[in-house]
Amino acid sequence: MEKRVLFRSKWLPWVLIAPQLLVIGIFFFWPAGQAVLQSFQMEDAFGMSTEWVGLDNFRNLFADPTYLNSFKRTAMFSVLVAGAGIAISLVLAIFADRIVRFAMVYKTLLIVPYAVAPVIAGVLWVFLFSPSIGVVTYYLGKLGYNWNHMMNDNQAMALIVMASVWKQISYNFLFFLAGLQSIPKALIEAASIDGASPWRRFWNIQLPLLSPTTFFLLVINIVYAFFDTFGIIDAATQGGPGQSTSILVYKVYQDGFKALDLGGSAAQSVILMLIVIVLTVVQFRYVEKKVQY
Repeated sequence: MEKRVLFRSKWLPWVLIAPQLLVIGIFFFWPAGQAVLQSFQMEDAFGMSTEWVGLDNFRNLFADPTYLNSFKRTAMFSVLVAGAGIAISLVLAIFADRIVRFAMVYKTLLIVPYAVAPVIAGVLWVFLFSPSIGVVTYYLGKLGYNWNHMMNDNQAMALIVMASVWKQISYNFLFFLAGLQSIPKALIEAASIDGASPWRRFWNIQLPLLSPTTFFLLVINIVYAFFDTFGIIDAATQGGPGQSTSILVYKVYQDGFKALDLGGSAAQSVILMLIVIVLTVVQFRYVEKKVQY
């Protein structure tokens, strides 16, 4: 039976949610509304004059090949970060669910990356793969593979993907581990008695029961790849070499704060926001149907 809390005063619920509404209004709706307004304007670099230009900022964006290429980079980056992050986290969570000795140490070490700021994560990976002093670069050179993400586009993209996945693994790991531990052990034991192999037990029992968690993490990881990887990219590659790691969110920063194209940058923000909204709606509309609650 559904339980509902009844308030004697009709104002008390509004008072209780007022701080949250205030925070959302100030830090989301106000900047978002300002970005929508600026996307239809052309403003000088010092903000002294503003001209209404309608859809010109959007037309200029879609006529710019560098902006269209950033769509492809962002799509590839998001798929790699979300796919690799979820897959690796699921494997680690399965090991953590089965490990007996030193389980607390293993889980604690896996949660540590979540406490690291994105910029620090980017700096750490730059040190590891630095062409001159990087430890990983040194051993790759011993194996005959030259690594220089400052000159090679693919290596630069690989570096920010690895750093972004590493940063998000802890978050995914916690949810998968909680999901695995909530599955009744009786189901696993019954399948084991019936002769099901560990792979069959995972594929036919655990994975379907984890589908709500996987769906939730899919949405969160795609939003993370679109927005929260800015600090990693800025610390690791600054969008380079050339524009090879300049995904949509970083191009908004480059055009707005470096090129001082405020109208074009605002238009990019609006497009980026619409893309994330559409992706989220599509996921809830179509992907959620395959989730077994």
